[in-house]
Amino acid sequence: IVEEKRTRMMEIFFETKDVFQLKDMEKIAPKEKGITAMSVKEILQSLVDDGMVDTDRIGTSNYFWAFPSKALHARKRKLEALETQLAESSQKKERLQQSIEKSKIGRQETAERAALTKELAALRQKKEHLTAEIERYKECDPDVVEEIRQANKVAKEAANRWTDNIFAIKSWAKRKFGFEENRIDKSFGIPEDFDYID
Repeated sequence: IVEEKRTRMMEIFFETKDVFQLKDMEKIAPKEKGITAMSVKEILQSLVDDGMVDTDRIGTSNYFWAFPSKALHARKRKLEALETQLAESSQKKERLQQSIEKSKIGRQETAERAALTKELAALRQKKEHLTAEIERYKECDPDVVEEIRQANKVAKEAANRWTDNIFAIKSWAKRKFGFEENRIDKSFGIPEDFDYID
């Protein structure tokens, strides 16, 4: 509907080959072309934005005009732009087609290719199996064993440090409060065989 109104408004310019102010168009368009006065300004502006109608300010008034030759040139330019776009797209399609054809070379399904594909799949499966096997025997890896040994050493040193601390506190409590050792052990849940780790 908007496009239809635009076309009808262009007809006013082409038929009269005249220059108008907005107020003139608001009178003529409803009478001659059935375009409501309310929508004249909006349609006129859209035609100006698209370069189909020229406008200029003279004094305090804006004047609008459009001649058939200008519209023809605008259409020609649009057509040329579209033709250029089409040519570029066609070239791109052609290049892509050639690229696809090129990539197909050497990929034809032959008995040799089928055998190689099968062998590749088998080798990939074997690799997966071997990787899983390596994962299973990881704990036998000398580096992993050494890491565990180091971690155990650190843990043992830490445990013996805490054992030191506990013996020191027990000794202090015995001196300070005169508690029996077995009473201290019982009160704090310290087992009888509590000692350093070898």
